[in-house]
Amino acid sequence: MKLRDLAKGSSVFLGVIVAGYFSTIYVDQRFATQLETSTPASSACVGEDGSWKNWPWPNVPALSPKCR
Repeated sequence: MKLRDLAKGSSVFLGVIVAGYFSTIYVDQRFATQLETSTPASSACVGEDGSWKNWPWPNVPALSPKCR
């Protein structure tokens, strides 16, 4: 392996690491504000008819308590 090949590989590896770091910062900033505005007022619970209450997302937590 030549020094030139090692430098190319290292720069690509470093570029991928830097791109991954900045993408996580972007995702955290963009979606954290959406989660804060769409959080349910109280915890998720199961209604008398078996439907989920206070849970806006399609995936639901298992073993949630019954609503009062």
